[in-house]
Amino acid sequence: MITETTATTWIYACTTDDVPENGGVCVKHNDDQIALFYFTRIGEWYATQNECPHRKQMALSRGMIGAQGDVPKVACPFHKKTFSLKTGECLNGDMCAIKTFPVKVENGRVFIGVSGE
Repeated sequence: MITETTATTWIYACTTDDVPENGGVCVKHNDDQIALFYFTRIGEWYATQNECPHRKQMALSRGMIGAQGDVPKVACPFHKKTFSLKTGECLNGDMCAIKTFPVKVENGRVFIGVSGE
């Protein structure tokens, strides 16, 4: 069995003070836009692609975050499609999904994990 692994590179995104409580910001990395969220109510950080797959709009960083049961989610501000912040799965039953990224915080600095750099 051959297993292919991809190394994670941690990119500096911003300081913790740059992200609003229970909100998000957009981080540009090369040609990609990444939505970074601080879910204050549960003390967790999440990162996803910024593009909503439904209408191909760069808008998820401006979406509302909340929870569906125990699943933290973001709702696109335009059409309210909701996505799991953990897995990227569309919670409205559609087959579309979004890419998620690992996040870590060290000394007030936020880093996003990207693959293959």
